[in-house]
Amino acid sequence: MWQTRRRFLTMTAMAGAAGILPPRRAWAAEPGLETTSVRFGRFLAICFAPQYVCEPLLRAEGFTDIRYVDTTDRTQLEDLGSGNFDFHSNLPLTYALAIDRELPITVVSGVHAGCYELFAHGDIRGIADLKGKSVGGDGRWLSLIAAYMGLDPKKDLALIDERGAKPLELFAEGKLDAYLASPPEVQELHARKVGHIILKTAVDRPWSQYLCCMLAANREYAARYPGATKRVIRAVLKAADMCASEPELMARLIVEGGFTKRYDYALQTLAENPYGDWREYDAEDTMRFYALRMHELGMIKSSPQKIIANGTDWRFLNEVKRELKV
Repeated sequence: MWQTRRRFLTMTAMAGAAGILPPRRAWAAEPGLETTSVRFGRFLAICFAPQYVCEPLLRAEGFTDIRYVDTTDRTQLEDLGSGNFDFHSNLPLTYALAIDRELPITVVSGVHAGCYELFAHGDIRGIADLKGKSVGGDGRWLSLIAAYMGLDPKKDLALIDERGAKPLELFAEGKLDAYLASPPEVQELHARKVGHIILKTAVDRPWSQYLCCMLAANREYAARYPGATKRVIRAVLKAADMCASEPELMARLIVEGGFTKRYDYALQTLAENPYGDWREYDAEDTMRFYALRMHELGMIKSSPQKIIANGTDWRFLNEVKRELKV
């Protein structure tokens, strides 16, 4: 009961923050809500914060039934495509893989840039030094990073990305040479003083020039409920702005909602990652960049043009940007 009351008070404080709620008179020029229900995938990653803290904004948009549906790293794309939930956040390269597999999803917006950090041991000071080394983490990301720096990821790296192998612990024990971490792993490794940083996607080019987290919709939901889809995007992007401007409040909301346990890790993630960059970065250019890199490596068969044509729709995002004078 106390936790529920605390969350209500936190959400009320968020809803009262200046400038985040749309005036109802602005709705007159928009299509009406075709549905008042929306479901998000619930996958415990702090960097997906905007979709976890946007509930008061969604209610201000007219939604009354807002739910979070549990999903896993392995099933989240299939769950989105099959309609188990309506929206979910993930990496552009993950969505490119899904579109290449012809899953019925539509990428509708960028959310934020950069949240990954590459840790290393010993005398490893750059990506080139990883040749012949053992590296843990997301093998797709690591392959793109290595290939961009001229390495052959299949020949030059010993990639360990199976979660069952617990690569983070192997790295912490010194049994791996490097590890690519995302929140809250980033904060955990910093807290444990393990390794040193050789790459941060929030600041190191070219990764810092593109969005890291995107928002995708179930294709049928977006086609059937365009008015609702636009309002969801607007709420999520305003929540991203709030993550940038009010990280303490948003971190508290994430913890009180049960989306993560550590307030300090949540606060560090929100304070350090560029949640306001959706305004500056080009969502289509981000998908094109990652799809091209993946196509070159043979990760996907589809060309970047086909990925964009078959699996993206920027109409809603462009309308929101015009409204917010971005």
